[in-house]
Amino acid sequence: MLTKDRILYNKAFDFAVRSVRMCRCLMEQKREYILSKQLLRSGTSIGANIAEANGGISSSDFSSKVSIAYKESLETKYWLKLLKETGYITEKVFLSFHHDVDELSKILYSILRTVRLNAKH
Repeated sequence: MLTKDRILYNKAFDFAVRSVRMCRCLMEQKREYILSKQLLRSGTSIGANIAEANGGISSSDFSSKVSIAYKESLETKYWLKLLKETGYITEKVFLSFHHDVDELSKILYSILRTVRLNAKH
């Protein structure tokens, strides 16, 4: 794994850990089970797909997994916004999580754009 890939993987892993902890808190303290499970699934899937992309056997396999990770980051933003708007998380918590997942989204999009441009040439 290249250093740049390791940085992305580590950021995604750290985000997944935070997502697990937030979901546990939402379930235990707020008794919220539906939205938190959606966030748990999408928030942890980002890193899992990055890990799979790093093991890709072809550039199209790599691109596909990065694309899935990117889509999961967008879905995670949706669940975070919904949790904020319904009062389950505060604005401060939302902004912290949203900042982290937005950073992941931007990196993943940049990788996708580069991979797809290189595939055309």
